[in-house]
Amino acid sequence: MRDLLPIGSVVLLKGAVKKIMIIGYMAIDKENTSKTYDYSGCIYPEGLLSSDQTLLFDHEQINQVFFEGYQNEESELFKNQLKEVHKQLTESKKTLDTLE
Repeated sequence: MRDLLPIGSVVLLKGAVKKIMIIGYMAIDKENTSKTYDYSGCIYPEGLLSSDQTLLFDHEQINQVFFEGYQNEESELFKNQLKEVHKQLTESKKTLDTLE
C-alpha cells in the first residue's frame, strides 16, 4: 500500500471531468466485498449529496492532485494503522467483516 493522500484532498481521476474530494480510506463495494479500494470520495465542490453518490477508486486512477488535505501526527498514525490492516487483509485474503 502506497502513501495515501489525506482526507480532504481534491483530485481528478483519469478520464473524468469533475473533481473528487477524498472522504475515506479502504472502501469496500457492497456488491463486491472481496475488492478493497484505496479511497472513497464525493464530487467537488458539491460534496456528499446522498450515500449512493460515493465514488470508490484506487490511487493509480488519479490523474491530477489539485489540493492535499490537512495532515498532522494523528492522521499519519491513522494511515500507518490502515497500512497494517491492509497488509493483514492482503496476506490472509479476509474481508473487513472477518478481520479480528
